[in-house]
Amino acid sequence: MDDATLHEAGELEALRRFLPLLPEGDATAVGPGDDAAVVAAPDGRFVVTTDTMLEGADFRLGWSRWHDLGWKAVATNLIDVAAMGARPTSLVVALAVPPSTRIGALEELARGLGDAIAAMAPGVGVVGGDLGTSRHAVIAVTAFGDLEGRPPVLRSGARPGDAVWVVGDLGRAATGLRHLFVEAVDEAAEPDRDAAELLRAGAHGASIAAQLAPVTPIGAGTLLADLGATAMLDVSDGLALDAARVARASHVRIALDEAAVAAASPDAALAAALHGGEDHALLVTLPAGVAPPAELAGHPVRRIGRVEQAAQGAGDVTLDGEPLEPRGWDPYRAG
Repeated sequence: MDDATLHEAGELEALRRFLPLLPEGDATAVGPGDDAAVVAAPDGRFVVTTDTMLEGADFRLGWSRWHDLGWKAVATNLIDVAAMGARPTSLVVALAVPPSTRIGALEELARGLGDAIAAMAPGVGVVGGDLGTSRHAVIAVTAFGDLEGRPPVLRSGARPGDAVWVVGDLGRAATGLRHLFVEAVDEAAEPDRDAAELLRAGAHGASIAAQLAPVTPIGAGTLLADLGATAMLDVSDGLALDAARVARASHVRIALDEAAVAAASPDAALAAALHGGEDHALLVTLPAGVAPPAELAGHPVRRIGRVEQAAQGAGDVTLDGEPLEPRGWDPYRAG
């Protein structure tokens, strides 16, 4: 039956197979099965974010396993909740896939969701969603979080004198994507699954995994908030561009140290660390004198710069004192 397609089995059978594989979650009062879910919000506020993963633009089924897609949906959405200083509580997942998609593929995706939650955010539940049809696969995720009485950590709170830190490695995902495009395509430049599997098992396995199934520092968000983080965001579009977002929102200058950035990108070129996308590390500013542990949520913590007064209040970013172009991943300029 795993080889049956959605067209052959129908929606009810697909959901009967898919829903029991999803984790319930500690905050779930009413889960899948009704018109809407009910999730506890003890704080009285909740953090919410949403994102889409589009076949062709965000993933290639010739490279990604369905388990990877479920895993990545968790990793990339819950890190945004963590960046606000909140504890993730629940996800809503909407899928649109071709009718020829195997039911077994949806089961693999559900297991990827559950495995990623168990590894990075235990207690989170998948509380609902939707299943529809599309020519190409679309995965749309909405994530929720609980601030647990904390003020949200915004991009706009960085202050001159703060130190700039990064939790996680930089540049690996972009390096992995480059290897896939160079070494895992056929003569027509289409994804080659066998070549991608060889890359996973080879010397570049860590960078391939960072691109296809990243492990993100979700658990570090609340810890950094409790340490007094003044600003924080998920580094999804490249350090240079995302640091510029903090600088502009906070009306400060972010002064990065090149050697420190290089140390935070042990498996990648400096350009990939600065301008590559999809690292999903946490960029955080902390008051001077506050030193976080060397590791949080299983990820290295490194100081990479400082916050300075901006000239005439205009936020910008420098690298060893020289202006750094805020260039990174932009879906409207890609390709």
